[in-house]
Amino acid sequence: MPEIGATLREARMRARLDVSEIEAQTKIRAKYLRALENEEWSLLPGPTFVKSFLRTYAQALNLDGRALVEEYRLHHERPSEAAFDPIASTPQRTRQRVPGSGPSRAYVISVGVVVAVIVLLIVLLVAGGGSSNKRTGTSSAAKAKSTRPRRHAAGVAPAARTGTQPVVALSLKPTAEVYVCLIGDNGRKLIPGTTLTAGESTPTFHARRFTLNLGNNAVTMYINGRARKVPPSSQAIGYSITKANGRQPLAAGELPTCK
Repeated sequence: MPEIGATLREARMRARLDVSEIEAQTKIRAKYLRALENEEWSLLPGPTFVKSFLRTYAQALNLDGRALVEEYRLHHERPSEAAFDPIASTPQRTRQRVPGSGPSRAYVISVGVVVAVIVLLIVLLVAGGGSSNKRTGTSSAAKAKSTRPRRHAAGVAPAARTGTQPVVALSLKPTAEVYVCLIGDNGRKLIPGTTLTAGESTPTFHARRFTLNLGNNAVTMYINGRARKVPPSSQAIGYSITKANGRQPLAAGELPTCK
């Protein structure tokens, strides 16, 4: 059987669907859909979620979800994960119980371990929340206190002290349908995850730094009036754009999201 990620990606491309369209249909975040297609299992919440996402994604593409889940179990799921997976392990324990007898010792131990882990996680979350708030307040005060003397000591020019950076101008002109998420300064959503069509032309935006997420390469970028093409890619395309560094590609995990 072909690789799981390749099977999903080829089926999606045959159906001419963008990842954002699958996200809207399945309610699974785009970054998890891309992780499934790239078989980056470590980016997903856990094996139970992986199997649930695989079934849902496969159903949206009219694929055999059970076959994909079985392929994942055979080649990617570790024995320790299968032992604590309630979906995979519970039916097996039920079949092994002797009729008329109580729960097996192994079953009781497994349940006890799971309960203990859940309790421990809750305790750590409650304790960590309070301590992190204290650390955040302390570090913020210390940072604010230490930043001012360093700036004066270094003799920084007035423009640098106010945080002024060169502004870059950016506009987009699609050549076909393309999903666009454009973030400007202070996290402002300039194009909030919209599908643009051929012939449209966006306004010219100005910011010190842009982060851009494109569904495909069907768009021409105008950076400070200069046209820049986007190389083709089978995955979403991301850039960081500044006056000093120009257009820099972003890794898959760094792409901005407008959800």
